[in-house]
Amino acid sequence: MTPLRRCLPPRRTKDMEKADSAGRPIIASEVIVMNGSENIGHLSRRRFFGLSSTVGVAALLVGAEADRNVATASRAPVCGDPSAATNSCPPTSLQVICGDPGDRNDPLWNDVQYCIHGVVPPPPQLPPDCVHKTAQYVVLRGKPENTHNYLLLPARRIAGIECPFIWEAGAPHYWNYAWGNAMPGGVVPVKYRSIGFGVNSQDARRFNQLHIHMAGVRDSLQRRLHELENSGDIADDPTRWADPKYRVTINGSQGDRTYRALVLAGLDQNIFTLLYRNVVQKSHLKMADQTLIVVPKKTNGGFVGTFYVLNSDKSLHGGTSTCDQLLVYS
Repeated sequence: MTPLRRCLPPRRTKDMEKADSAGRPIIASEVIVMNGSENIGHLSRRRFFGLSSTVGVAALLVGAEADRNVATASRAPVCGDPSAATNSCPPTSLQVICGDPGDRNDPLWNDVQYCIHGVVPPPPQLPPDCVHKTAQYVVLRGKPENTHNYLLLPARRIAGIECPFIWEAGAPHYWNYAWGNAMPGGVVPVKYRSIGFGVNSQDARRFNQLHIHMAGVRDSLQRRLHELENSGDIADDPTRWADPKYRVTINGSQGDRTYRALVLAGLDQNIFTLLYRNVVQKSHLKMADQTLIVVPKKTNGGFVGTFYVLNSDKSLHGGTSTCDQLLVYS
């Protein structure tokens, strides 16, 4: 397992100033406090006890709360179920892409560590409400908190859509997990007339632990997708997903945007893998730039087991890098 490493102070980015429409807000002062506790946590046990013998524990830590934070932060990072190979921490060679499991600066990864392993987040971050958890994933409440705004996060350290772990052979089908939770009668049902799921691109997201938004969608989106399918403008073969014929215009919260449209009979395939092989590789694009939205098809009789899959990026004329324009969080 990869040892903890000392982290450099974070660059000041928009992540420190803005809040995700469905994520936990973070501000610059929080990052500074997190770095302080993290640096203490990265003292090795040998060095810690060496310092303790010369200057005393009281000179290093003040109060029982600080003592507890050091004990928590110094624990080796764990990623999901240690007995499952698909949940292992990223090797050092992939941590630049997939994230360092010892990182304590990302609130969502801290939330996962708390829900799965009881690792208390560094102050001032508070422990989350772990709505549902398994060895593979965690379900949290989004922001604002309501009955149609949740997040599904892998238990494994995966920074975002750019991490190869999500499209490799044997990767968990996180979209299927999202549907199993959010569907009517599911573990954590999203209570809205129509529902959808989405992942943002690397540039569009606020936090660096992969999270699938599980939220509502407008009735107008369902109607538009039905129209496009009936007119033959949605691909039913993943190998043709990138064909210009299946680029469609859909109106969202910020006007018309262009998407590549696909319809699937079920979620028994890994949609990340389909996107990587049939769009990203074929079109010589970057996975990090992609946004992905899944909308279960609904008729007057309810959900029918068919799924619309939309993808976009800024290489498309009128394209977008965010899923937020098609999902309803508030």
